[in-house]
Amino acid sequence: MNVFDYVRPETIGDAVSASAKPGAAYLAGGTNLLDLMKVGVRAPATLVDITRIPDLREITALDDGDWRIGALVPNADLARHEGFAKAFPAAAEALLSGASPQLRNAATLGGNLMQQTRCPYFYDTASACNRREPGSGCDALDGETSKHAILGWTMTCMATHPSDLCAALMALDAVIEIEGPTGKRDIAIDSFYALPDETNAGGAELSPGELITGIRLPASGRDFACHARYLKVRDRTSYAFALVSAAAMLDVQDGTIKDVRIALGGVAAKPWRAREAEAQLKGKAATGDAFDAAAETALSGATPSGDNAYKITLAKRLVKKALNAALSGTPDRMPALPGSVFSTRKERA
Repeated sequence: MNVFDYVRPETIGDAVSASAKPGAAYLAGGTNLLDLMKVGVRAPATLVDITRIPDLREITALDDGDWRIGALVPNADLARHEGFAKAFPAAAEALLSGASPQLRNAATLGGNLMQQTRCPYFYDTASACNRREPGSGCDALDGETSKHAILGWTMTCMATHPSDLCAALMALDAVIEIEGPTGKRDIAIDSFYALPDETNAGGAELSPGELITGIRLPASGRDFACHARYLKVRDRTSYAFALVSAAAMLDVQDGTIKDVRIALGGVAAKPWRAREAEAQLKGKAATGDAFDAAAETALSGATPSGDNAYKITLAKRLVKKALNAALSGTPDRMPALPGSVFSTRKERA
């Protein structure tokens, strides 16, 4: 690990000033950044520890019905917050299906938004990786690609975004609050992540020194509270990143779908919103046939990036399963195995 400076600012302004210097990086829970430093993928000249800054750990239900969550709220605290879990149950289920309990206690909301891909070629400094070193190439093109992207990928990068929570936040139209050297700005989560193109590997779009201070969840997301689920297919239920995941939310009245949200994880460089499938379902009867057709539409643009055609079939099946699970209703208590397609019991883990 390289030698680096360490600073612990007490205000957002001081943090932004310190992080605007070349080679600086923010440190919160450290569950991703420290791993990257240990293997040589990241070598920051300065670590800016933001864990002592006040007002970044608050979970607030606002007067207009929106919710605001500070960037330093630990994943475990957010998932177990009774009001949040009741208003946005799919997001709570996504949080509890990610990582281990120890990591959820340390990992933060802001860090979850900024976590890097788990592509093995990104982590291997001996491999070419455009995301790690722009212009170096992509060794995944001729490598092991069974877990790589099936939507929105290019020859520049075929890595996937690893977050469980961000798929649910995409479905909820989350807005990310950012503060930086030029002031404050808000950005919709769908615009926060860029897909790869012919020259750019994509990823989160933050300028030097910018800090995520929190997110807002619009009140409209609460309309789905009674019919919202997050499901995840993984190599092992105990602790693994998603091969494919799906957040499905329904607003059903008299058997007709008034509104619907569908977002996928593990399929692209960003959480993937299936807007065409949503439009197809609105106004339709909530039936298995309608869900089958929507799943086909959600994956209509999918193409294998290598040895991963199975993920297209898997994603279609998971979208259908998530929609049917949402139609059955949000469990009164968190499932024993949050996010697992094998969970049937309605009890808290």
